[in-house]
Amino acid sequence: MITLLLGGAASGKSVVAERLAARLPQPVTYVATGEAIDADMAARIEAHRTRRPAGWRTVEAGAALVEAVRDLNSGETVLIDALGTWVAATPGFDADGAALAAALAGRLGHTVVVSDEVGLGVHPATEVGRRFRDALGAVNQQVAEVAGDVLLVVAGRAMRLAAVEQA
Repeated sequence: MITLLLGGAASGKSVVAERLAARLPQPVTYVATGEAIDADMAARIEAHRTRRPAGWRTVEAGAALVEAVRDLNSGETVLIDALGTWVAATPGFDADGAALAAALAGRLGHTVVVSDEVGLGVHPATEVGRRFRDALGAVNQQVAEVAGDVLLVVAGRAMRLAAVEQA
């Protein structure tokens, strides 16, 4: 079972994902994609580490997310946080969303995936911002296709999103 949580910056999506993962079969493996590229990011990563239960294992996947997911196929619960930092870490934002979706769909255990919803913000003013938005939007859609549940998180509250079947 794959659950995708989408939300804006500081929407509470990571906290909601952690609460959800804590209720799923244990143990939990937390797959981190962010890297401490500056003091602000280092502080955010530390805040996430501090919140996690001590018994959760952490895998620092960075840009190698697809490989990390393939290696975690034993049936344990996995929490991936987050797809935006994964896309940002790939050269040219050329993240292989199809390969990620296939790796997620092939897992035996529960998987909770966190990502930024990029379609609700302002139109990026730069070409690189537009490329990132488009790349992450495509990855989000590919993961949503294989997810059993897609939740939109706003102000720490989650709403279930319904799929629209094709005619």
